[in-house]
Amino acid sequence: MVKPAVVALGGGHGTAVTLRAARRYAGSLTAVVSVADDGGSSGRLRELLNVVALGDLRKCLVALAAEDSALALAFEHRFDEGELAGHALGNLILAGLVEATGDLVSGVQAAAQLLHADGDVLPATVERVVLKAEAAGGAEVAGQVAVSRAANIRSVSLVPGDAQPPRRAVERILEADQIVIGPGSLFTSVLAAAAVGGIADAVARSTAQRVYVCNLRPQLPETAGFDVAAHMEALNRHNVSVDVVVCDSSQGMALGDLGISALDIPLTEGNALVHSPVRLAHALASLLA
Repeated sequence: MVKPAVVALGGGHGTAVTLRAARRYAGSLTAVVSVADDGGSSGRLRELLNVVALGDLRKCLVALAAEDSALALAFEHRFDEGELAGHALGNLILAGLVEATGDLVSGVQAAAQLLHADGDVLPATVERVVLKAEAAGGAEVAGQVAVSRAANIRSVSLVPGDAQPPRRAVERILEADQIVIGPGSLFTSVLAAAAVGGIADAVARSTAQRVYVCNLRPQLPETAGFDVAAHMEALNRHNVSVDVVVCDSSQGMALGDLGISALDIPLTEGNALVHSPVRLAHALASLLA
């Protein structure tokens, strides 16, 4: 049986969980990752080196790294003293590789090769972008950190608005058998990647099975009061098309009136705060079966 081509779309910790799940059943695996972060080590390097945010790319590379990789552990090491305090070593290595290769996609690919990654990691866009949100009442908030602290968000967009994804990201989406969107911060991770114009368009055109993995509970204040249906409404407002949602209402988030198919099953194991890669893998693979 030919194993499926899977694309994971989003950012940070949530997409890293999806990658750890999907590598259990996928034949080929690609992450398309937000680069809009402006906080922490990523934000400091953005300003210092004029690069895109590298932290979410790093997390996804580590999720795909060879098991028991000492280099993957080193990538996650954070310095706690001196001028490097707060920086993750992996962010610094990525910044060096991008500068050495002269190209963001090539630099990330070089890091994947060093880590013997079981798949590819691609940025959602190759240029520096700023995440902007419009809240209820028309108030605008700029910057991912500021957006994450906002409530009553209606929509998000990127500045510049014509930022484009790398061609390879679009190709992988169009070639995929399954596209998995989320889990993760809805506006500041998931839609920060999916709202890139070329990405949303490719997802809409794709013949793949398009799955949204919902968070286990609302994220405060970003999605305060949200049920699963409210997540779907936000995706629809941003022209992000999905066919089925995977969720776990036992963790306290109500379903609401979804309007599409849902696979509502237990998705945690041991730590009830995060998705279990094993259970998520079974859920995603069962949808393809």
